Amino acid sequence: MAVRQVLINEKYIGNNVWNRTSYKLKQQHVRNGPESWRRANGAFTPIVDRAQFEAARAMIEERSRRFTNEELLDILRRLLQENGYLSGLLIDESETDASSSAYRSRFGSLLRAYQLIGFTPLRDHAYIEINRRLRRLHPEVLATIVAGIARSGGTAVIDEVTDLLTVNGEFTLSVVVVRCRHTTTGSLRWQVHLDTGLLPDLTLAVRMDGLNERPLDYYLLPRLDMTLPQLRLAHDNGVSLDSYRFDTLDALYELTARIHLLEVA
Repeated sequence: MAVRQVLINEKYIGNNVWNRTSYKLKQQHVRNGPESWRRANGAFTPIVDRAQFEAARAMIEERSRRFTNEELLDILRRLLQENGYLSGLLIDESETDASSSAYRSRFGSLLRAYQLIGFTPLRDHAYIEINRRLRRLHPEVLATIVAGIARSGGTAVIDEVTDLLTVNGEFTLSVVVVRCRHTTTGSLRWQVHLDTGLLPDLTLAVRMDGLNERPLDYYLLPRLDMTLPQLRLAHDNGVSLDSYRFDTLDALYELTARIHLLEVA
């Protein structure tokens, strides 16, 4: 599964691609066509050979085109009948040529494909799908921030091991994408884990919306003011925490902007 993800995600050959999906309030999540995607080629240092990547993607796309939706679902039904359960690993190791990636591409997620044949996993598969989506979102957020800081006249360098940003050679910035959770009473909660190992000077917490589809807002949290390893956030948190909250990334870009001395004079 991990190797397959490396071979189909363009970030591993250095490209950042976003706007693959869109969502408007109270409407369904929509997959955008390739003509609507936004990309920044060469945004990252590639770790996968391009020729190998293209060959793997061609194989996966060919597998996906080979079956109709109903044929793919019939394969799932047969696997379920034979094994009594379904998983991404089981699908990938079967001899059907239908990969778990093909199901995600065709139906949006494995969970959706499972629902279409009436299968409910014993564990919360939706939780896994959301975590996978948020992990894919993180490098896109990093690339967006790096580009925004550059437009403001600053610089941001990503540590390839820790993903920590060094901004203008002056301070470090950690970016965390914070999952939204629903309580049993229907309230929304967010738990922000602060990096107590790397001790960044500033943490940008990207708080996701109720569907975990898009950023809701942003918290800029200075290390000097954060005394606990994690924060539990509700929708409203009082002035002591919400004074760090912003609707956009503009506050970060203003903080990192460079001003020439001649302009100040």
